[in-house]
Amino acid sequence: MPILDPNSLEFFSRSPEQTRRLGARMGALLKPGDTLCLQGDLGSGKTTLVQGLAQGWGSLDAVTSPTFVLVNVYRRVSGESLFHLDAYRLEDAREAEDLDIDWMLAEGALVVEWAGRIQAALPDDGLWVTLRWMADEQRGMVFTPRGKRYEKMLADFRKTSFGG
Repeated sequence: MPILDPNSLEFFSRSPEQTRRLGARMGALLKPGDTLCLQGDLGSGKTTLVQGLAQGWGSLDAVTSPTFVLVNVYRRVSGESLFHLDAYRLEDAREAEDLDIDWMLAEGALVVEWAGRIQAALPDDGLWVTLRWMADEQRGMVFTPRGKRYEKMLADFRKTSFGG
């Protein structure tokens, strides 16, 4: 678990199950209004990570990639929602403006796959996670916070996940 700088974290997952467990720990820290921005090629583990995030958030809904519907919603008992947006089919931030991201953030937390495609439509602050395929069962992840809320979230995540 090498640390890139005081505010970033690099992690190497050895299995999809480990990626989901890591996502569950992060999902437990999410609050309404939070934005997680995922970057990575096809097959890099973005949806697998979101499966864990939704579980940690408290959703019992099955997680699938929203590539064709653009946004999936996972609800928890409290009524708050985790919005899962896949920007792969969007050309740019202008197309994302029709999705009412501000409303989603008012109603719950937002996880965006392919976030770089619509970065201009997203809040400046957020937690960016870059995923990369390394081998059949292995993925590399770099967590980079943007803003004080996300620096604290990542510090809490580091403590709950790795004890330090």
